[in-house]
Amino acid sequence: MPRPSVAELRPVVHPVGVKDRRSGEHWAGRLYMREVSLRVDRYLVNTRVTPNQLTYVMTVAGALAAPALLVPGITGPLLAVLAVQLYLLLDCVDGEIARWKKQYSMTGVYLDRVAAYLCDAAVLVGFGLRGADLWGTGRIDWLWAFLGTLAALGAILVKAETDLVGVARHQQGLAPVKESASEPRSSGMALARRAAGALKFHRLILGIEASLLILLLAIVDSVRGDLYFTRLGIAVLAGIALLQTLLHLVSILASSRLK
Repeated sequence: MPRPSVAELRPVVHPVGVKDRRSGEHWAGRLYMREVSLRVDRYLVNTRVTPNQLTYVMTVAGALAAPALLVPGITGPLLAVLAVQLYLLLDCVDGEIARWKKQYSMTGVYLDRVAAYLCDAAVLVGFGLRGADLWGTGRIDWLWAFLGTLAALGAILVKAETDLVGVARHQQGLAPVKESASEPRSSGMALARRAAGALKFHRLILGIEASLLILLLAIVDSVRGDLYFTRLGIAVLAGIALLQTLLHLVSILASSRLK
C-alpha cells in the first residue's frame, strides 16, 4: 500500500480546530512539531503500530529526562531537551495515527494524561537532582533536590486541579466544561488572570519550557564553572510552582467551571 502524502494526511489528522485548542495544543506543536509529525505519520499509518503503543513510548521518552539531567555538563540538559522533544513529537503522532486509523480508546486518553504528568515531574525532579551536584567531589546538597521535587509536585497539582474539574462535573452529572466557563466571575480576578496569562511565567514549570530553560542555565554555568544559575533556577521554579498551584485553585473556584 503506497504511503499517503502530507497533503492527504493533513485534513484527516489535523481537522479544523486541532491547532487552535486553547488548552489542548502546545505552542511548540503549532509552531513546528505538527509539521514534523506529519512527515513521521507517513511512515507509520500503514504499519501495525497502534496509537497506544506510541503513547507508551512517549511516556518513556518523557521520563528519560530525569536521568538525562544527571549527566554532567551541557550534555545532560541537551539530552533532556531531546527526550522532551521526542515526547512532544510522539504526543502529536499518537493522536494523528488514531485519527487516520480511527483507533480511539479511553485507555489512550488516560495514558496521554499520565505521560503529561510524568514528563513535567521528571524534568523538575531531574533539575533538582542536578542542582544537588550528585557527581561533585564535595558534599551533596539535598536542599536542591527537595526544591526540585517541590516544583514537580506543584506542576502535577496544577494539572490535577484542572483534571479534577472534569471529575467533579461528571460525578454531578454535568456536561464537560466549556472554555468560556474558565473566565472568573469577579472583574478583579479576571484582570489578574489576564495579567498572569500575558506574562506566561507559569509555563516555566512545564516540561518543554523547563527543559529549554535548564539547557540555557547549564550553558551559563559552564562559563562560570559552578551551579549558581542552575540552583537559582531551581529556587525560582519551586516558587512559581507553589504560587501557580494556589492561584490556579483560586481561579477555578472563582470561575463558573464548578457551576
